[in-house]
Amino acid sequence: MSDSSPGTVDLLGVLAYAELTAFLRLAEDAALLAPTLNDRAALGDVAATEYGHFRVLRDRLASLGVDPEEAMAPFVEAIDAWHAQTRPKDWYEALIKAYVGVGIAGDFYREAARHTTPSISALVDEVLTDESRGEFAVERVRAALDADPRLCGRLALWARRMVGEALSQGQRLAAARPQLAALLVGEKGEDLAEIGRMFARLTEEHGKRMAALGLTPGP
Repeated sequence: MSDSSPGTVDLLGVLAYAELTAFLRLAEDAALLAPTLNDRAALGDVAATEYGHFRVLRDRLASLGVDPEEAMAPFVEAIDAWHAQTRPKDWYEALIKAYVGVGIAGDFYREAARHTTPSISALVDEVLTDESRGEFAVERVRAALDADPRLCGRLALWARRMVGEALSQGQRLAAARPQLAALLVGEKGEDLAEIGRMFARLTEEHGKRMAALGLTPGP
């Protein structure tokens, strides 16, 4: 498989649009939902990081001779619909969405990248690094739960919704773009056991995020 194969271009295209919209949504959440100027500035920094990732993906697509806008276009409707369906009502829901919802979507893309070239896989790992977003969300959500434990139930429910919506989005994208779907199982297809292991990895990573937030017991 080459860096410019249809499945790889789809992967870079969906990631590019996901990063672009993450930047826009985080900037909006910072402006409208952040309770303090420090929070607004900190989330703005996270948004800027997402825009930097978008630029890296856009430039890689262009270097492959692919029009970035054309590569992103097939994914606009599904990603926009996901954001519309998961619009946070308050600051803490915004943090959960940024960490849990975006995180599990990123896990899918990492799984797809396992079946690309080493250079593309490394690029995907680079742009999906979420240390700043994760630390930001975990610190503030944990502080909020310490101050008001009653938030736990509502935020845990919201996190479960994020996962459900992210999985549904992944299924829609896979159905619409068979070349992208093929990356999840490899060109020759994986056996059911390997697909089961893939979902086990996704579940494990989600569990780690929930535990980090303090919404489920740790290991």
